[in-house]
Amino acid sequence: MANYGNSLVKKAEQKKSQEVVYKANNQTIKLTPGMIKKYLVSGDAERVTDQEVVMFMQLCANAGLDPWQREAYCIKYGNSPATMVVGKDAYQKRADADPNFDGQEAGVVVVDTDGILQHRDGCLVLDGETLVGGWAKVWRKDRKHPSTAECSLMEYCGRKKDGQPNGQWSGKPATMIRKVALVQALREAFPARLGGLYVAEERGVEEPVEAKFTEVPNDEGAAPAAIDAPQQRPQINVKPEPQPDEVPAPVDDDFFAGVQ
Repeated sequence: MANYGNSLVKKAEQKKSQEVVYKANNQTIKLTPGMIKKYLVSGDAERVTDQEVVMFMQLCANAGLDPWQREAYCIKYGNSPATMVVGKDAYQKRADADPNFDGQEAGVVVVDTDGILQHRDGCLVLDGETLVGGWAKVWRKDRKHPSTAECSLMEYCGRKKDGQPNGQWSGKPATMIRKVALVQALREAFPARLGGLYVAEERGVEEPVEAKFTEVPNDEGAAPAAIDAPQQRPQINVKPEPQPDEVPAPVDDDFFAGVQ
């Protein structure tokens, strides 16, 4: 009986040692490997490795991201390395919260029907024009000049194995390339807040857009209630349709560099 009791104690201690508890958006967030594997992996959750789970937990904790609010995603397809990305809205919220943020502009780069290269606000591309890239500017009150970014559609367009644009890139390429340019300019303007964080479009994958909200029991694999909040947090189960033809980009060695 004593051995059984000791075993339970050790198991509980081991379980607790795997927990990550941190603050995000003025709430206390608790993550465990069981929660990540059961609820927070998009794609082939059964293929995610323990190492990838730990890396994702540390990304969220170090950067103060709440994956239950879709601020961070762990995306896994097949045997390729998991891709860990940040939601674009999390970028915008962090920039807005900085007292030195002083506005932004973003748009697309097109070749018009006269063969002239134009930098255009927004995402409008007319019939007969060729979309070639995106651009963005971000201003800070403590700097004389804006942080700028321009990026090529050819470089960032997500593609299937047959070379055709995948998912959102095939239907909304202007929106996607503008987003890439904007987050790059935001990251350059606020490296302390956004350094080392990347969005899905920069990694060659899509940010999951559908989520199911269901109630879950209060066990180890459950979505956590916010410890400091009176109501229970709904469980978010992000499970996009499998996309076997998509090729996720590998995680760079400096993925966690600069995370504050």
